[in-house]
Amino acid sequence: MKIIVPMAGRGSRLRPHTLTVPKPLIPVAGKPIVHRLVEDIAGVLNQEIEEVAFVIHESFGKKVEEELIAIAEKLGAKGTIYYQNEALGTGHAIMCAKDSLSGPAVIAYADTLIRADFDLDKTADSVIWVKQVNEPEAFGVINLNENNEIIELVEKPKEFVSDLAVIGIYYFKDISVLKDELQLVIDNNIIHGGEYQINDGIKQMMAKGMKFVPGKVDEWMDCGNKNVTVETNSRMLGFLHNDGEHLVDCDVKLENSTIIPPCFIGKDVILINATVGPNVSLGDGCHVVDSTIKNSLVQNHSHIKNANLDNAMIGSHAKFDGNFTSISIGDYSVLE
Repeated sequence: MKIIVPMAGRGSRLRPHTLTVPKPLIPVAGKPIVHRLVEDIAGVLNQEIEEVAFVIHESFGKKVEEELIAIAEKLGAKGTIYYQNEALGTGHAIMCAKDSLSGPAVIAYADTLIRADFDLDKTADSVIWVKQVNEPEAFGVINLNENNEIIELVEKPKEFVSDLAVIGIYYFKDISVLKDELQLVIDNNIIHGGEYQINDGIKQMMAKGMKFVPGKVDEWMDCGNKNVTVETNSRMLGFLHNDGEHLVDCDVKLENSTIIPPCFIGKDVILINATVGPNVSLGDGCHVVDSTIKNSLVQNHSHIKNANLDNAMIGSHAKFDGNFTSISIGDYSVLE
């Protein structure tokens, strides 16, 4: 089994954080989004992972590439890096990894997190994972026949088709078939929204009679912008806490301070006259003084004092001193 992870560019909806760190490497509950996603997928597949192929922008740099390779190697898999330097769509991103597109594979876009038990239908050519949503008109959804097979993909339907939204995780029994169809999409310049889309390759597979079935996830958590990323951090902390995972480093230094779980507290964190939690992640080396923080995500080596934070997202190496409540500041920012 292979895992193909298109990571695209840095993204604009999560700025300023993504100006210095690619969005998939922003930590949620103490672990980068892409790291957690790949581990979770490998865990629920319950199969040996042969290769993890990451499709990134070349500007991410060698340090990021080394971190991604390490994620694959931790799973006992080969890590491969491919580049997509132009934002030409999901289909184009997948084809950037065409040398790895053979055999059974899962494609997973790196801006989402899940909680699920994957049960692969061995009779299907493909599984597309979906989640029931309240506002299907805002998503791409699937249309099912009476045999619970996917017969159509509809992007942001104006009239009700179904409330099962595509979440961006796909299984292919033989991903080389998708590769061939996407090559035709590119060769024939089939473009939607100015981009080559995975859906056009999938639709051609459906037209040839291949069997697509839905897979369902228990939880689908987005990391698209600041508010939903903070919410995802809170939800993931709750899941990990209920799973009994140890989230607070043993060496955290507390002085007249309280930690209200669930929280992730990294290494070398110092809390003085502080109340932290619930639903807070503090990365390595953070100092929090004379402050109350809840429902917030703070990355590494940031210093916070005289603060009352709720629904806050703070990058690495930031300094915050004040009485702001709902904030979003990036790496090396200073508010005094």
